[in-house]
Amino acid sequence: MDVSLLRKRTPGCAESAYFDNAGSALPADRVTQTVIDHLLLEQRVGGYVAADLAAARLDAVYSSVASLINAEPHEIALVENATRAWDMAFYAIPFKPGDRILTSRSEYPSNALAFLQARERFGVKVEPVPDDENGQLCLDALAERLGQGGVRLVAVNHAPTYDGLVNPAAEIGELAARADALYLLDACQSVGQLPIDVKRIGCHLLSATGRKYLRGPRGTGFLYVDEDVVGRLDPPFLDLRAGTWTGPASFEIKADAKRFETWERNVAGLLGLGAAVDDVLDIGIEAIRKRIAQLADDLRAGLSRVSGVTVCDRGVVRSGIVTFSKDGLSAGDIVAGLRAAGVTTAVSLPSRAQFDTRADKPPVVVRASVHYYNTPAEQERLISAVAGL
Repeated sequence: MDVSLLRKRTPGCAESAYFDNAGSALPADRVTQTVIDHLLLEQRVGGYVAADLAAARLDAVYSSVASLINAEPHEIALVENATRAWDMAFYAIPFKPGDRILTSRSEYPSNALAFLQARERFGVKVEPVPDDENGQLCLDALAERLGQGGVRLVAVNHAPTYDGLVNPAAEIGELAARADALYLLDACQSVGQLPIDVKRIGCHLLSATGRKYLRGPRGTGFLYVDEDVVGRLDPPFLDLRAGTWTGPASFEIKADAKRFETWERNVAGLLGLGAAVDDVLDIGIEAIRKRIAQLADDLRAGLSRVSGVTVCDRGVVRSGIVTFSKDGLSAGDIVAGLRAAGVTTAVSLPSRAQFDTRADKPPVVVRASVHYYNTPAEQERLISAVAGL
């Protein structure tokens, strides 16, 4: 990996030491120019003609995304964001009263709200599975609950947003398969930084965003739907992209993952998403994983040496998300102080994870999320700035 070249192709690297990649990473020149070029084409010939001219390139995005996660192009839906992808999958499941949903304690607030709405709407049961001693979802507890029967869905996040761990996705998939439960994996924080193989993981559904570790445009995302289960899922709404009006009183739904798409979409953004995915494929996801893991480990070690700083991350396997606090300072004050020093981080709110009932759970933390274009010098800049606050 030529980090110097990759940084030259990322203009934002010259603006600050950027550590908010779990929020919205810095796009490369190639991605931004792809979006701009299509917008300029739309300006000249109109959106419809521009979409027709870009049809082959847009089709190629499905193949690129499929290659990234070891799926087939017809198993990919291109959508507006990870939340829309996840919602389209979740609300397509034919829940019945008494069905059980098993989830993680660290589940994202948007997903948890959908669980609770389904509980009110369909009479399902929502059961957060306990963490193990390392903070990740406890596989023994999951196996026990699956063994009780009646589980319609296992829905967990791959990488929580606030404590740096990576949940054991493949092991969860093995247990879900034995119980014949649907498995929905929210991979919005892992796609682009970790190798994702949906066949090895065993998930039936996977949602992801473009703006985080993929370094794609905002307003883009995708949904993977296993071809073996797509026919069992009824999309929460349809339009002429998802189905065909075959007669005054009849219609047909698309047989593949495109049943979850809508006709009106941001073509420029989706082409940019394809460019971002192609960059990942060109660089190599394993090389990306190794660099992010090393940078994150080094950052945790450096912060741990600063007086008054507590690194809050847990897990056996950890992601590029590093969370910490410092005695006597609020997370907001730390983020503001770092920004004044030319370092971009973010505030993360574990308090939003209402399923996580730990007595020692920090209410607010600073989140410094690394990417492969970050450098040791930038990390030292962050650590020194924290020490000086």
